[in-house]
Amino acid sequence: MRERAVQRHDRLLSLVRQRGSARVTELADQLGVSPVTVRRDVEALTGKGLLDRVHGAVSWPRQRDRAADGRAPATEGPVLGLLAPSATYYFADVIRGAHEAAARAGARLVLRISDYRPEEDPARAEGLLSAGAEGLLVAPGWRGPGDPAEYGGWVAELPVPVVLLERSVPPDSPLAGLDQVCSDHGHGVLLALRHLIARGHAAPLLVARADSPTALAVREGYDAALRALGVPRPRPAIASVPADLDPAGFERAVRELRAAVASGEATAALVHNDVDAIQMVQRLAELGVRVPRDLALVAYDDEVAALADTPLTAVAPPKREVGRQAAGLLVHRLREPADPAGAPSPRRHVTLLPTLRVRASCGAGG
Repeated sequence: MRERAVQRHDRLLSLVRQRGSARVTELADQLGVSPVTVRRDVEALTGKGLLDRVHGAVSWPRQRDRAADGRAPATEGPVLGLLAPSATYYFADVIRGAHEAAARAGARLVLRISDYRPEEDPARAEGLLSAGAEGLLVAPGWRGPGDPAEYGGWVAELPVPVVLLERSVPPDSPLAGLDQVCSDHGHGVLLALRHLIARGHAAPLLVARADSPTALAVREGYDAALRALGVPRPRPAIASVPADLDPAGFERAVRELRAAVASGEATAALVHNDVDAIQMVQRLAELGVRVPRDLALVAYDDEVAALADTPLTAVAPPKREVGRQAAGLLVHRLREPADPAGAPSPRRHVTLLPTLRVRASCGAGG
């Protein structure tokens, strides 16, 4: 498989960081590419301030050299690295919040994207360290329930302060002792079900994916919310899939929901996520089921829910604030004074609560 430019840049930065400086021809030999390619890469990286050019060679920038005590020079703010699974949809707001908080603190934020490939997360993190990151905000590209155990061990071995971002781990995980900032998706689900039940509906059905930590948390939160509300579970969750990746699977989910409405089994549903909810409302209308006349519906994520033909009531995780809080916590870790006794300060698990934005799709909006 052909190496992507970002991967080559990470390797190039790592080589220069290890050596201090290197000639283009040496880097070309080490990377297995032509000198022309290396010169083009060097041009891009020096333009971003990640490398310095000196007499036909490149060197690690002096301004990122650490002082003798391991800290960054006092004249410059810290460099924060952010590893995210995506720069769009849900994580776009998380990244914006982290960038805002870093800027307010006089820090610089460097970003790497894993595209939900957890096996590549360690290399992306190494790229951030090579780019000068002194601490990392890490949202691993996990998808399934087994991914934290299979692909998470490397996070605990990072040589810099780490804050886990929108990722929860069990108490026995080696990552449980790290700082964490995340949304309480279980609370978000409880808000949605409580609202629908208060409007006279029986237990709402859940229509959800199972391809991300948020989707899995929504599924788990659904069962917990029903128990908290004292409402029997109506049936197993309807498994949803992206319509563009699996049209047949998406159609099965729509028809399963339509059948539940037609039989009188369901008058309300919670759908994760916004995109699936909008597409389901459109397809249900084609099959004779109208929202909210026949089915009250709440979406989860609130990225584009308000833009539907019938604006969708939606659970809104505090995505931007998650990014702000996480970046602020990381800056605090980098700047906190050393304990004279050498004892580490307590780690923090910060959980932020989603809100419910009521619109027309549940029959209560304008």
